[in-house]
Amino acid sequence: MIDSFQFSPLPEILFGKGKRKELPAAARAIGTHVLLLTGSSSIHNSGHGDEIILGLEKARLQVSREVIAHEPSPGVVDRIAERFRGADVQVVVAVGGGSVMDAGKAVSAMIPVEGGITEYLEGMGGKEHPGTKIPFIAMPTTSGTGSEMTKNAVISEVGEEGFKRSLRHDKFIPELAIIDPEMMLSCPARLTATAGMDAFTQLLESYVSTRSNPMTDALALQGLKQIKRFLLRAFLEGEQNLDARSGMALAAMFSGIALAHAGLGLVHGFASPLGGFYDIPHGVVCGSLMAPVFSHTIDNLIDQPEHPALQKLIIVSKVFADFKYKKELEYLQAFKEKLIHISNLLEIPRLSEYGFKEEFIPKIVEHSSHKFHPVKLSVDQMSEVLRSRI
Repeated sequence: MIDSFQFSPLPEILFGKGKRKELPAAARAIGTHVLLLTGSSSIHNSGHGDEIILGLEKARLQVSREVIAHEPSPGVVDRIAERFRGADVQVVVAVGGGSVMDAGKAVSAMIPVEGGITEYLEGMGGKEHPGTKIPFIAMPTTSGTGSEMTKNAVISEVGEEGFKRSLRHDKFIPELAIIDPEMMLSCPARLTATAGMDAFTQLLESYVSTRSNPMTDALALQGLKQIKRFLLRAFLEGEQNLDARSGMALAAMFSGIALAHAGLGLVHGFASPLGGFYDIPHGVVCGSLMAPVFSHTIDNLIDQPEHPALQKLIIVSKVFADFKYKKELEYLQAFKEKLIHISNLLEIPRLSEYGFKEEFIPKIVEHSSHKFHPVKLSVDQMSEVLRSRI
């Protein structure tokens, strides 16, 4: 018998080569004053930045622009929201990576309300957001977070008292997501790798999540098949391989839908304190920790052959295997080795490259969460995960 589950609304989705050209008409159908948020360079590196901005202007739209250079902090969101309160902005458009998506989502939600965003963040503020927002259109230029599909914006404050928290409401789902693989052709190889590993992690964690359901399973498994086929190709041939970019864009989109409905696991449970206390990019954390986390996860499940997560890991292991007709334990062992191999081929940095040290391990373990991970790792295992990537 299938357990009951709930599936929330999604944005309207425009997916495919050249779909960016539909942005001006889509924005014009909502209003005449556009607040455009972009990365510091991604929109122009795409080769389509001038085309997009000119298209908006030709549609007789007033365009105000803000640049998001890093993962959005409360200060950045508050500054932009305060600037445009009372400015009659009718649509917010975000064109960029996951940080730009999160910033756009947060700004669209904060312009209509009073106060700072920290007051509304989960686990921090005492205020409940009413859900009012400026209509929001998302156009990603990387294949990673899948934020164009979700109802939450991740906000970061880096430092001794740092944090990563979400601004979340069912009504924060974008009105429209425009996913054009041509916008991703110019994404640098290193960012392609770390963003791709973020999508890979989200797909695998949501697939084995204790909250997964038949719809998230279908999307996650299809996304994982896209990862298997296209992640390394996008990394090695990203500037000319539109098929690889399309496959990775689809994988990232599916990962966003899956995580929004099934939740995530220990890799992201590590990522929250690592990204809050130390200035380590989110994709680097995911790419660095995925192999050791799932190695220990498989080891902890191996004596529970009927466990649903182990059965799913066997399925994924067969998707990524380079052989057929082997024993299940051989597939699982090969998958553990494959994760290490992929991380090495993608040249994922170690945490020590960002200043992480052995003495920081206890603090990170203390503040990490298993979330919806299918099995708990011991403190020693969690410490070993981090130690292996110093």
